[in-house]
Order: sequence, then structure tokens, then C-alpha cells
Amino acid sequence: MKIVFVVPPQVHLLDITGPAHIFYEAKVFHPELELCFASIGSSAEVESSAGLFFSRLVPFNSYSLSTGDYIFIPGIDYTILSNPTFLDSAQDFFGWIREQHASGANICSVCTGAFLVAEAGLLNQRSCTTHWGYFSRFTARFPEAGLKRNRLFVEDRGVFTSAGVSSGIDLSLFILERLFGQRLAYEVAKITVVYSRRGADDPQLSVFLRHGNHLEDRVHAAQQYIFEHLGEKLLTATIADHVNMSPRNLTRLFKKATGLTIGEYLNKVRAEKAGHLLREGYKLDYVAAQCGFEGDSQLRKILKTVVN
Repeated sequence: MKIVFVVPPQVHLLDITGPAHIFYEAKVFHPELELCFASIGSSAEVESSAGLFFSRLVPFNSYSLSTGDYIFIPGIDYTILSNPTFLDSAQDFFGWIREQHASGANICSVCTGAFLVAEAGLLNQRSCTTHWGYFSRFTARFPEAGLKRNRLFVEDRGVFTSAGVSSGIDLSLFILERLFGQRLAYEVAKITVVYSRRGADDPQLSVFLRHGNHLEDRVHAAQQYIFEHLGEKLLTATIADHVNMSPRNLTRLFKKATGLTIGEYLNKVRAEKAGHLLREGYKLDYVAAQCGFEGDSQLRKILKTVVN
């Protein structure tokens, strides 16, 4: 089974090295995996967006893939994606992607790599996603693509797209689970110290990030305290004392900064962590204790009512 990692110019490092390392670890258990690295052009050397160079690459058309193989196309700097000269020079590459997919190969993109897959025409009438920061540009450029917002990754008929950076790791673990089972994906996640394997329906931004875009240091400190003490009985007075505020002032400032009450925020954070733990296979009573719920029934109620 070939896993071909395409290395375009100005590639984002983690988009390519994250998935590559996941499959490298899986190769220990399944030596039949063949990891390949290809350039879009004729050059054997490519500079990343961070200035680190990749070398000894082979041209993409050196590979002919078949059913069950995978191609990973990482994100690149948007100035390249919007450069007509680059797009013209990549027409042979786009044709190659179409040919490999027609031969049964799976196409996977990370972050703005979805733009390259869309340029090849493979996202027309297909569900897909990309990095949240590029939604408007993507829909304007590819109106026939079925963009799904706030999704970590999407699969549609052998074409996988993911949100960006670490979501490429999530997608890789998902593929490993599909190929070799949950145990293998779990072992690789453990080896790579991935805290929690996220699923396709998880939002691109966690509760912490979505409600942390403010400049109130004391509210940031309160949010961090909540994250670190989820398994405990958290009272507003206790949180307020930690950040040297009165409960009344913290309540007011917290709602102003985050748009949520402390109770609403606490329920969202607990529900998000509970969802991760349940997907990892932990039992309800353990999850309830770890997330600060009084019991299984309260956990079930919160999971049903809390909407991210």
C-alpha cells in the first residue's frame, strides 16, 4: 500500500510532517506500508513556508497508484495558491491527481491543500472542508464544492479533506482505524502522545479557543482554572477567589468577554471533554467522574442539551 505525500512549494510543515509521522509509526506494525514523497514540479528540492528545505524528492508522475493507495496533499502559502503562474505550471499535476483517483486511489488534503484538490475538479458536487480562515475565499473560488464549515475532516467518495495542521493527524488516525482497526490507531496515538483522537464531527475550534478570543487576562485565568479542575465541584466563588475578584464582578466580566455565563461555559467544556473520552472507549461512570458530573444521568442530560 503506497502513501504518497506531495510536497508543493511553500508547504506548511506540520501539514506534511504530521500525517507522515503517523504513518511512519504505523509502519512498525504494518511494514507493507510504503511511504513516498513527491514534488509537484521537476525539482528534487522544495522550500517550506517556514524556510526548511525538503530534498531528494521525486516527480509526482513517477508514481502510478491503484485501489487502496493514498495521496496526501498538504496546505501551502496562499500567495502560491493565488498565483496564476503556479496554477498554470501545475496543470499536469492536477491531471495526475484525477488519473490516480480514477484508478482507485484515495485523495487526502490538509488545510489549504483542499484548494489544490478543487483545482483538479475533484471537489465539484462533493462535501469537503478546509481551514476556517479560508472559507470565504474557497466558496467564492469553488462555488460547486459542498463546503462543510466547522468540521475537522470530511470524506466523500474517496476524497478526504481536513481543516488544517493538527487535523491532518486526526485524519491520518481515522484512516489507520479504518484500515487496521481501533487498537492500531490507539497505539499510534499513544506513541505519538496525541492526547485525544478527534472525530470528523468535532469543531475546528475547541470551546477554549472559540470563547477565548478576548483581552481580559482575569477571564483567561478563570478559563484556565476551569480546564485544570474539571473533575472537581466548581463554584463561582472558588474561581473568583483564584483570580482575585468578587463573584459578582467575575460573573459580569466573564459574560461580557465570552458571551457565556460561567455555568454555560463550564457545561460546554465538560461536554466537550466527555465526548472525547467516550470516543476513546471509556465507560460512562469514569467519564462522569473525570468531567465533574454528579453521575451518569447528569452526563447524559448535558450531552443532549449542550450545543457547541
